[in-house]
Amino acid sequence: MSHKVNCIIVDDEKIAREILISYLEKTPNIRLIKSCKNVKEALEITSTTKIDVILLDINMPEISGLTLAKVIDKNIKVIFTTAYREYAVDGFDIQAVDYLLKPISFERFTQAITKYFELTKFSITKKPSDLEPLKNDFIFVRSDRKMVKINFNEILYIESLSDYIKIYTKEKIVVTRETISNMEAKLPGTKFIRIHRSFIIAFSKIESFTNEFIEVHKKALPISRTYKEFVLQKLSEF
Repeated sequence: MSHKVNCIIVDDEKIAREILISYLEKTPNIRLIKSCKNVKEALEITSTTKIDVILLDINMPEISGLTLAKVIDKNIKVIFTTAYREYAVDGFDIQAVDYLLKPISFERFTQAITKYFELTKFSITKKPSDLEPLKNDFIFVRSDRKMVKINFNEILYIESLSDYIKIYTKEKIVVTRETISNMEAKLPGTKFIRIHRSFIIAFSKIESFTNEFIEVHKKALPISRTYKEFVLQKLSEF
């Protein structure tokens, strides 16, 4: 390979970052640009530097790695690294290159990097249209012992109730047993944004906003301190 691939690590655990750094040092053709301890640092780097691949933890104390994966440039590939097996399906829902379960061996890490190189080589030889997956504009959720179809363009906002969520539309409220983080992973990042540990809102349904609240369907939903900078940055792009 004639050029090096630019890579960043995003993980809130120092030991996890150090292990990945040591693996990258033994891996040819990859240049580590930065080791980030949170999503905010990663967003700053991806907005100013061309990044090809991210080694990304999912379960971080502030903004989730899933949130980052959904808002970054689609040309940036993601390899998830996490201690939680239950996130695997979410990772592949947003088309991650691979999903590495901690503790990560060097052999398993190498497999993921090899998969990345194979995928990007394939991308060069195929037309973009050949690689575009079919994108649904709806989702099915289990509610009242049946699978209920929810169109993305009908969703106003989603509220978390611990292990349950409420999906609000103009016509109805659908309650389903699901965590808000899992639902966040299944929603298109171009249409929805998480503004609070308990709320996800649809961009197109925003009626007004301040630094503290977003109004959707005449209801003021709070922007939490954790998400504020990230949310206001995204809103400023509109």
